[in-house]
Amino acid sequence: MGAQPSPQVNVITVQTQPLPMTTQLPGRVDSERIANVNARVDGVVLQREFEQGADVTNGQVLYQIDPAPYQAQVDSAKASLVQAQALMDRYKPLVGINAVSRQNYDNAVSAAAQAKAAQQIAAINLGYCSVTAPISGRIGPALVTEGTLVSQAAATSMAVIQQMDPIYFDFTEASVDVLKLREQLQSGQLQSPTEPKVTLQLPDGTMYPQAGKLLFQDISVNPSSGMVTLRAEFPNPDNVLLPGMFAVATLEQGVAPKTILVPQRAVVIDPTGAASVMLATVNAAMAATNAEEAAHNELVVMQPIKLGAAVGTNWVIESGLKDGDRVIVDGLQKAMPGFTVNPVDIGTTNENSNAPAPGH
Repeated sequence: MGAQPSPQVNVITVQTQPLPMTTQLPGRVDSERIANVNARVDGVVLQREFEQGADVTNGQVLYQIDPAPYQAQVDSAKASLVQAQALMDRYKPLVGINAVSRQNYDNAVSAAAQAKAAQQIAAINLGYCSVTAPISGRIGPALVTEGTLVSQAAATSMAVIQQMDPIYFDFTEASVDVLKLREQLQSGQLQSPTEPKVTLQLPDGTMYPQAGKLLFQDISVNPSSGMVTLRAEFPNPDNVLLPGMFAVATLEQGVAPKTILVPQRAVVIDPTGAASVMLATVNAAMAATNAEEAAHNELVVMQPIKLGAAVGTNWVIESGLKDGDRVIVDGLQKAMPGFTVNPVDIGTTNENSNAPAPGH
């Protein structure tokens, strides 16, 4: 009667891989630009020209202030300018024959210039009667209604416009973590990412579909909290991100160039907390006589390991494994140390990783 065949187990081959290292940081959405629309002349509001909560464009008319008194000032200034220019033109040929003093002529020239400036100021004030949007963005509620007397001196607030696309996300990180990251980058333990990517988890738990880019990290630490402020920019074409919204950012801060990941199901943790995996190794004695038979009867060896962070359904292995090791992932109940098994290769640790990066 022949020997019973070795039990079949699934194995993966250890292969180092680059692993992005990320951290999750809470923060709030903030408008990239905010414009307060204020009255620039005194007058009574005649009409509101925008829909509250709608998108407006730079230069769009929002309110119409009664222009009548300012139109009168423009007309008066024009008349004064005509009079001053006529006097200047009349004096010009006379000053050459000393029929008019040079002083009188200079006074006429000055008066014409002042009249021209007064007319320009009057025209500007008339233009301010049409209150326009200083930026493009989403406008909030109307802060004044028709018939309201607004004042330039009091800078009456009439509306607020916020630019929604793109939009900022401001968040903070502990200064001690910033220092730790810098040390890891300087030592070569981590490599700096070419362009740090930022993703957002929204308040309902869903992920925002578009990635953002890190704009800057503040150069100072908040003395009361010990935190450093960071700012990212996100495209927001559908206005999903709203100013003041709370969210959690996942920031890619570095890349660990040679990382080993092993599926969590392959790791055995004993009651003392020590971790190990089972390796399938070639039976050297059998391979010397029958290589084909040895391939189906490999020895099981227990290998102690040191675990790092959890990455999805994998563990980061800090020590204990190297490239080429063959880890048993399925059939562990049949793979006791010293037993022989029939290994079925199901790929590499690289192929079997589903690695969202861990925080540091």
